[in-house]
Amino acid sequence: MRLLLLGGTREAREVSATLAGLRDLTVVVSLAEGARDPATRIGGFGGDDGFREYLSREGIGAVLDATHPFAERISMRSARICGEVGLRYAQLLRPAWQPDAGDRWHSARDEAAAGAMPSEGARVLIATGRQRLECFGPMEGRRVLVRRNGPAPDAPPPFADGAWQVGVPPFGVDDEERLFRDLRIDWLVVRNAGGGSSRAKLDAARRLGIEVAMIRRPPRPDAPRLETVEAAIAWARRLVEDR
Repeated sequence: MRLLLLGGTREAREVSATLAGLRDLTVVVSLAEGARDPATRIGGFGGDDGFREYLSREGIGAVLDATHPFAERISMRSARICGEVGLRYAQLLRPAWQPDAGDRWHSARDEAAAGAMPSEGARVLIATGRQRLECFGPMEGRRVLVRRNGPAPDAPPPFADGAWQVGVPPFGVDDEERLFRDLRIDWLVVRNAGGGSSRAKLDAARRLGIEVAMIRRPPRPDAPRLETVEAAIAWARRLVEDR
């Protein structure tokens, strides 16, 4: 059986590594971008028709969606088309973060709502990645710092008073707390991606009493959902056993 693994997350890499030696299962990893190896394809599929044609041409027998929790368009399309063509589909979706005592979280439906939350004069750190920054709006009257991994672009981020905050992960809680103090951050803006590797910024915000604009996850497909790498591996093993 050929399994298409829609990747881009740490969980996807772990699943791929474990399933690589499973007998009677060939795993093809698909990434939007990144380094290529013989079992990895890079780039999109060319819309709905392109995805259908790829599944048929490559003899894909099932799809495991381990894309980012905010990759709404990819997940919705993949689940829908798998249903239409009769392929097994499941989504590996890590649990969302939940607030603890002392957290000062404010739920936002999207970037625009999150951008409107900080009051005028606030110093804001946006830690949502480089995409969709324009969706926040200009955020006039706020000092907006945007976290970026790697070199900063020549152009500033699209805010009335914006700048890049360059850093190299992983970031520990103490490191985050020190950074937030140095930058005098009043608001932290994040997407509820879940997972432990990037939770440190939320723990640091709790320590300092920083307000957090937490962007809610988009709708997910009505399809089997797996919350752990172990559950995803077991699902893939059952595919082989049930053939």
